[in-house]
Amino acid sequence: MNSLQTSSAPSVAVSDGPRHLAEHTTARVGGPAGDWIVAETEGQALEVLAAHPLPDDETRAAGEDSLLVLGGGSNLLVADAGFGGTVLQLAFEGIAEETDGTSSDDAGSRLVRIAAGHRWDDVVAWTVRHRLAGLEALSGIPGAAGATPVQNVGAYGAEIAQTLVDLRAWDREAGELVTLDAEALAFGYRESVLKRTTLHGSPRYVVLSLRLRLAHDGEDTLSAPIRYAELARTLGLDPALEEERRRAPLDQVREQVLALRAGKGMVLDADDHDTWSTGSFFTNPIVPADMAAGLPEEAPRFPLDDWRVKLSAAWLIDHAGCGRGFGAELTDGRASLSTKHTLAITNRGPAGTGDLLAVAGAVREKVHARFGLDLHPEPVIIGAEVAAPGSR
Repeated sequence: MNSLQTSSAPSVAVSDGPRHLAEHTTARVGGPAGDWIVAETEGQALEVLAAHPLPDDETRAAGEDSLLVLGGGSNLLVADAGFGGTVLQLAFEGIAEETDGTSSDDAGSRLVRIAAGHRWDDVVAWTVRHRLAGLEALSGIPGAAGATPVQNVGAYGAEIAQTLVDLRAWDREAGELVTLDAEALAFGYRESVLKRTTLHGSPRYVVLSLRLRLAHDGEDTLSAPIRYAELARTLGLDPALEEERRRAPLDQVREQVLALRAGKGMVLDADDHDTWSTGSFFTNPIVPADMAAGLPEEAPRFPLDDWRVKLSAAWLIDHAGCGRGFGAELTDGRASLSTKHTLAITNRGPAGTGDLLAVAGAVREKVHARFGLDLHPEPVIIGAEVAAPGSR
């Protein structure tokens, strides 16, 4: 079993020569960094973070910060001109079971701590091998573990908020280590306190490790309830069954999720340009129920409460006239919507950040013109922005 690498280490070294963000992001775009530091331990990361306190509100509002924190680069777009400050790459890894002294440790669950730099899909694979349930539906998501609580990463009816107990982070405003539990993180749909206190890519809190509580019932442990109808059907489960009966073997759930994601170009593959993206580029809009009522009857709707409804961004994009491959004509073929799924904006090979944002702006404009709705980008965008509807 892996142990967490949290000990201090000698002063970190700045890399020789410039590095480009394009070499470290899943969309494979982005210019050079001023300095690049790889933190192999938590101690090294803390040394750099202590030297880069949070800028004042005015500086952040202008989109300026001397530090960019990088994990797996899966939810990040940096301008073609690059980032002139310091890139801190969190590269420390580790997974370890812990105990917090509660009865839960011996009654059907396990507490697991994960280092921020650990590759997320490797974390999921580890939990499945150790017969721990709760993350299997999050298989295939690129990036590092430390990024998952920031936007409450989710897929196929699961999200990190369902298992997260707490996390350790460096508070750049206070200049100290803090522990934030699930309540303090105030999770919502693709958001948290971590995201709400990040301005133009400048974070107040930098996650160093997180603790999850995962179900465990020996070798016969089944998955968490399957909440997503498409996944339930592929597993041979009736989506109409009561939630507790919609469970399946962990290995089967992981295998089916990976297959579903691969079919949509959402599993990284160096030979498949449909996977050269930030994943879902736009979040699903959440609107008042009366606004949703004005959409075509066939538009997917997911009621959240008495007055709000979540819509499908992919459906809106497709039905606004932006089908698979849309945008290639705008960028001379350098970038377009995925040929497999309309929610991803992809680098077709020689694209720059500007190309991806041009496609995003055109999509945003068409959806607004057709449905009167404004789509909001999901990735962190540094040094650039997606054009708002009406500004083109």
